[in-house]
Parts: sequence; C-alpha cells; structure tokens
Amino acid sequence: MPDIRVLIVDDHAILRDGIRSLLDRQDGIRVVGEASNGREALSRLGELQPDIILMDVAMPVMDGLEATRRIKETYPHGRVLILTQHGGQEYVTPLLQAGASGYVLKRAGSYEVVTAIRQVYEQGAFLEPGVARQVLHDYSQAGSDKVAGESHLTERERQVLELVIEGKSNKEIARALVISPKTVSVHRSNIMSKLGVHNSIELVRYVMEHNLLDFDASY
Repeated sequence: MPDIRVLIVDDHAILRDGIRSLLDRQDGIRVVGEASNGREALSRLGELQPDIILMDVAMPVMDGLEATRRIKETYPHGRVLILTQHGGQEYVTPLLQAGASGYVLKRAGSYEVVTAIRQVYEQGAFLEPGVARQVLHDYSQAGSDKVAGESHLTERERQVLELVIEGKSNKEIARALVISPKTVSVHRSNIMSKLGVHNSIELVRYVMEHNLLDFDASY
C-alpha cells in the first residue's frame, strides 16, 4: 500500500511542527509539505499531490473555508480534513457544505487525529462524534425553515441513525438498542439507501438540511 500523502495547512509554525512530528512517527503516512494559509496550499497542490489536506480554519490571506471550496473545484483528488479548535455549528456546517471530508478538533488526542486521516483516506469521511452531536443539537435547537422530506425511516431506523451520527460502532449501537450487530448493519444499509447517502459526512449533511432528528431523545 502506498503511503498516505499529507499536506499540513496551519498559520502557526509551532503547530505544524508538532503535527509533522506526530505523523512522521506513523507507518504508512508521509507529510509531503506544509503551508501557512489556504492560498499557499492551493499553489502547492500540483507539486505535492497530497491525498489528505489537513486544514486549519482561521488563517490569514485565505481561510480554511475558502480554501476548501477551491480545492474541491480544482483538485478533486484531494480530501480536506479539518483540524481546528473551532467546533461550533457556525464553523462546521459551512465547511461540510463546502466539501470537507472530515472534521476533528485540535484538543483531540494523537490517536484520534491519526485515525481521522486513515479513515478519510480509506473510507472517505470522518466526523468526530462530539462535533457531530453538538452541531446537530445546536441546529435542532435553532430550528429550521426546511421541512423534512419524506424519508420512510422506521422508528428503529431513526434510533440507529442518531447513534450512527454520534459516531457509534455497530457493536455499540447493538448494545444500546439490545439488538445484534448484524441487525444494526442491515439498518445502516437501509438508512443509507433510503436517504441516498454513502458515508457519515453525507449523512450529517442530510440530517442538518432536513432537520430530521430530535436530539433530545436518548436510548
């Protein structure tokens, strides 16, 4: 398997150094370059050919949101993984809509950052469970003018959907709902098929856009 090629984009050199040091210790991951803002990152894509662009949000010259939009337009091969201290809906939602493939907070541990990189590369999406839960809760509390489309989800599928959005594994969902992991897998497949989505990022976008779930429920 080829190494996962990572471009680090952050305006703080000391943070770039720390992230590089972390990733240089990982098998199968190679840091191919750094950039201090979105414009510099865009200018280096052709030269560096990164698989993952590890992107901060608040940067001078060009911020992470605009850079993500332009990367998706000009370099569709690269997947943007947001690594930032900002976890509120006002940051997360626009970035997901702009085409980010993942979102992880800087306060996360090194294991989670590495896991996010591998998962975005291998599966196309990663969303830190705490971020997903908070954003969806904030979105629900704020209300939405959009009416949920006809989704044909059963009550059990809605329960599974909420736990999937929280980042739970099939085994964790099975324990929470007292069903088998195989049944959870069937429900997940049915949900994806009914909503016309393919991964957790698309699922979060759909739920936000349609205000689909009540996140005050617990199971």
